[in-house]
Amino acid sequence: MTLTRRQHQILHFIQQFLDRHGYAPSLAEIGGAFGLSSPATVHKHLQALEERGVLRRSRGRRRFLEIIPDASPRSVTLPLLGAVAAGRPIEAVEVRESLNVPEELVRGRKAFVLRVAGDSMLDEQIRDGDYIVVEERASAESGETVVARLHGREATLKIFHRHKGKIRLQPANPEYPARIVPAREVQIQGVVRGLFRRY
Repeated sequence: MTLTRRQHQILHFIQQFLDRHGYAPSLAEIGGAFGLSSPATVHKHLQALEERGVLRRSRGRRRFLEIIPDASPRSVTLPLLGAVAAGRPIEAVEVRESLNVPEELVRGRKAFVLRVAGDSMLDEQIRDGDYIVVEERASAESGETVVARLHGREATLKIFHRHKGKIRLQPANPEYPARIVPAREVQIQGVVRGLFRRY
């Protein structure tokens, strides 16, 4: 059965947590990583993963979550191309590394990974230090979260809106203003398809 994007993200988070700590994250730790305040919501996600046969839980043991290797979604290796600003635009700098991400986030499309620097996308649950999976595209629809270059240099992460020959790059944090610029000054690099965190 196909996993949703959030289920992939939670499964990936659990695997990273297990690798780093040697034990499973609590419901509160999973919820905190994804901005989910209700333990019941986290429980529903874990139950869905268990029903899909990719996760095993023990009712009698605390912090027992086991990823079932043969059933886990396959991963693909994507290039990590550096950082993108979620705040004020920064000079785009490429850093050639690579990261493994769930194959479901890519679905055969050309993609890459960027590390987020800043907090202007908090209301979209994108935090400073997160890694975003970006489908490489030169165009976007209004409402999509994009990586865009401004003036051919600055890279920024914002919600894209087109209106009468201009582009509004909208943050998801009321502390930051939107930027409205002529369409000719904006170059879309790609559209965000997923994110994950390292701990």
